[in-house]
Amino acid sequence: MAIKRGKVISFTSVKGGTGKTTTVLNLAGILSNRKIKTLVIDGDFYNGGIAVSLDVAFDKDLYLLINDMATSHFDNLETYIKPYNDYIDILPAPKDPRDANKIESKYLHVLIAKARMKYDVILVDLNHIMDSNNLTFLDESDLVYYVMTNDLNDIKGMKTMISIYSDMDFTNYRIILNDAKDKLKQTLSRVDVKNVIKDDLDYVIPESFYLSDINNYTLKGNIVTANKGIRRKHKKAIAVFESIVDEILDSGDKDVKKETSK
Repeated sequence: MAIKRGKVISFTSVKGGTGKTTTVLNLAGILSNRKIKTLVIDGDFYNGGIAVSLDVAFDKDLYLLINDMATSHFDNLETYIKPYNDYIDILPAPKDPRDANKIESKYLHVLIAKARMKYDVILVDLNHIMDSNNLTFLDESDLVYYVMTNDLNDIKGMKTMISIYSDMDFTNYRIILNDAKDKLKQTLSRVDVKNVIKDDLDYVIPESFYLSDINNYTLKGNIVTANKGIRRKHKKAIAVFESIVDEILDSGDKDVKKETSK
């Protein structure tokens, strides 16, 4: 009998403030709509926002899980996760950011192996700092998505990262341009962005998906893509998220970057 092996999908950026966490949650909402068992790991150990965004209270977090592994007190994964709904579970980042430096990356491999056996998809929300823990998640990922905005510093940083990946012959990444994040601060056209970074924009979250009342959803712990009214009103944006989920579900280990953009 084949052993279940869930897909690990990491989301990162080259700077903060790109709408990455919201993007992760929107994709979790699409997966939930499809009844796909999903674990969202908050990998931003210093400033995690998954539990807050979903208004989920928790006692145990990722640091306690890793610490219990290190001291042979680990029981099972269910002890540390918090359910959001029937299809989405979350593993919160450390409550105390001082605990982030105490997490040993070697145990993250064990965590991911256990999560793969229990979930169809594991979404990892990382920060933009390339430390050993982030690199461990990236190395374990079946696909890595970079969420960027139409911001000059973001574009410059993405160009540098692409150059590094090119030197490393690393192709297991996708680029999501979040036009909805900086609706009022557009500087370059999509064509200009592509020309500057010298790579494809695999997905573009349209400017029309800008939600002025997004804080109302966050305060209530709601995922916007799970809202029927949002799905009807923002069909273009929802189609983008659906396409990303299609790729996630179809992805294999160490997939390669598409030659054509969407």
